[in-house]
Amino acid sequence: MSTITEIVDVEVPVSTAYNQWTQFEEFPKFMEGVEEIRQVDATHTHWVTRFGGVTREFDATITEQHPDERVAWTSDSGPDHAGVITFHRLDDSHTRVTAQMDIDPEGFAENVADKLGVLDRRVKGDLKRFKEYIEQRGRETGGWRGDVDRPGQ
Repeated sequence: MSTITEIVDVEVPVSTAYNQWTQFEEFPKFMEGVEEIRQVDATHTHWVTRFGGVTREFDATITEQHPDERVAWTSDSGPDHAGVITFHRLDDSHTRVTAQMDIDPEGFAENVADKLGVLDRRVKGDLKRFKEYIEQRGRETGGWRGDVDRPGQ
């Protein structure tokens, strides 16, 4: 299991950054290797990804979500991974977005990529592209403001 942590500061208010992040079906516009995400319901998504010539499909569950603060998830099938994206207000027009992910690479290509730091660079690139995407737009494409409490709360 590998842990990846990446941070990016974006020049938009915290609510704009958070709202855009909740638009999972938009992820292919800034995430490398993500071909499609389908929002099944408020807490379930279906992903189609491509890495090293291998296409993978998996389902994920949002395990915690609080407006302008955090979105956490875990995979239900396919590659074993979990993570949390947190949003920190720096001032009225700047937000720090932090991605923390635990990934258990599956297959030869993913394991080699992990050992060579490719997965870290991919997450860093995804956050950089998110920054460019939201700053160029200046506003979110939508947003979901509901709460999902951590299991057991």
